[in-house]
Amino acid sequence: MSTLDAIIVGGGPRGVATVLRAAARVEADGGAPARLAVIDALAVGPGATWLIDQPGEYLNNTQADATTIHPDASTPMSGPAAPGPDLLDWARSVTDSGGHPLGPWVLQEARTLVGADFPTRRLQGAYFRDQLDAAIAAGYVEVTEIHALVVDLERSGEDTVVVLADGRRLAAPTVVLAQGMVQARRDPEVTALAETAERFGLRYVAPGMPAERDCTALPAGETVLVRGLGANFFDVIGQLAAEWGGAVEPVPGDPTGRLRYLPSGREPHLVVGSRRGVPYRSKPDGGRAVRPFTARWATPEWFQTLAERSDVDFSAEVWPILSREFARVYLEALTELEPSAIDGDWMIALATAGSQDEVDAVLEAAIGEDRWTWTLDELHRPTGGEQISAAAWDALVARMIEDELGSLSDPAHHPRAAVNGAMGALRKQVGRLIRLGAFHGRSLARDVLGWFDGDSLALASGPPADRVRLVLSLIEAGVIELLGPQTVIEADEQLGRFRAASPITGRVATATVLLETRMSKGRIPETDDPLLRALLATGRARIHTVDEVPTQSLEATGAEIAEGSPRGHNLIAADGTVDPAVIVLGIPALSTQPGSAIGATPGVPSPLLAGADVAAKQIMARVRAAVSA
Repeated sequence: MSTLDAIIVGGGPRGVATVLRAAARVEADGGAPARLAVIDALAVGPGATWLIDQPGEYLNNTQADATTIHPDASTPMSGPAAPGPDLLDWARSVTDSGGHPLGPWVLQEARTLVGADFPTRRLQGAYFRDQLDAAIAAGYVEVTEIHALVVDLERSGEDTVVVLADGRRLAAPTVVLAQGMVQARRDPEVTALAETAERFGLRYVAPGMPAERDCTALPAGETVLVRGLGANFFDVIGQLAAEWGGAVEPVPGDPTGRLRYLPSGREPHLVVGSRRGVPYRSKPDGGRAVRPFTARWATPEWFQTLAERSDVDFSAEVWPILSREFARVYLEALTELEPSAIDGDWMIALATAGSQDEVDAVLEAAIGEDRWTWTLDELHRPTGGEQISAAAWDALVARMIEDELGSLSDPAHHPRAAVNGAMGALRKQVGRLIRLGAFHGRSLARDVLGWFDGDSLALASGPPADRVRLVLSLIEAGVIELLGPQTVIEADEQLGRFRAASPITGRVATATVLLETRMSKGRIPETDDPLLRALLATGRARIHTVDEVPTQSLEATGAEIAEGSPRGHNLIAADGTVDPAVIVLGIPALSTQPGSAIGATPGVPSPLLAGADVAAKQIMARVRAAVSA
């Protein structure tokens, strides 16, 4: 008989939340503590994303007052309430205690933390670790922590055996897969670039989590190529700027909070490219009022009619209506901010626009000043896919800087901030349609997951404003150069260097150093996770399909919240059978668990925490069954 009640694979927030929910059930029901093992290759508590020993320059992209690991009444679950401190409450307790076992930095960061701040990732990791420690100390769970890589699962009677890379085996009646953001295997391009680096003695930093890579000690004064302008890029820049030691000062009298960067002489010249060619859009300055969004066409009632279907085509039916909303909020905000920039009665024309092209035509006709021209096509392609001169690209980058500074400093009035806010609201409704199975499989794969998800992240899930200001100052100082859209990276065999080129701007650069600051997102068919690969290869798991179109996620059963339901989020095999003993939480099964990749916020329903309670319900049900047998 196993000495464990459950094994949790993954020691980040999903794993921690599952432990906390199991503890809450033991406390409410009585009985012996739940015996749990938590396995993580890097760290139990913070997991990979919130490692406690990562650089202090790496920031969370969620404000401090939007982070918790304890569910409240807003989250649907059948388990007992078990209130606990959110991140801010915990920071206050650290401050009151006057210290922390992890070191003085925890007290220093906790003491100054306010709700509008974007905390460091390591501070959030310390919070997760402390919540786990508190649950263990309360005595309702006994946790065995194991730092190892899980490579397979096996069956042994009523137990599932977890096989570790070092040959160890652990058995339990229930296994919870909570790996979080798994990474991708090296694709042929990355492999070729790594081989080029080895052959010519170049430096190549492959895609992945910044905390697991070293992007520092770049050659001063030399060109360094960088690919990726998303969240990782901003973290890396924060770390590099601290290393360089240049001075950053406010520009006197600038109402947007523009910064000026004064180089130290240790800076390289970073030539940065990506598919879009421009960075993720900034979040507003913390604490500033944002423009409220109320839908005119994409109303809750309209979304509800779509939710009752299973054949919705996002590109043909949803995107044109969302486009109208984005155009409307942009034009409304611009009318208030710069009324002279608007011509004619655009609302009538917009109300009848039936496609993105028609919406863009309304925008082009309505905006009479070049400074404010904008189309929906720019969300995907800043130049509309057209080749432009280097001078025109420089002008576009300068315009982007002004828009970003205006948007983050005046989010209640700037037109681009209005678009970002609308995207933040509407993407949640699209996520609900995914969860309810409203989209036809082809449209889900091609449109929603294919491009809308990336566009929505770029607009509504960007970096903190202070970090964006730093990046913009580095662009204006010439330390960072944006190469252009559709950047292509390859090896120049004749020169023995890396080569980057944008077919849109015509710009080309070569270097001996290439940093990949793009995320190596582990789409499950290409994941480097040996456990998930083994499950797929042997038919014990399968990729989720919609209308026979494959997604990028494992298939698991839906959430079954009712206490009497014996399942929820259980692994589905290639032949359609359900494994009641294996539960899959979060990102690896994202297509059946929309929203579970997002951290938990106080007062907001959390799929992450709801899933943890579903897992804890099954763990404790098997414990009770074993006791009564």
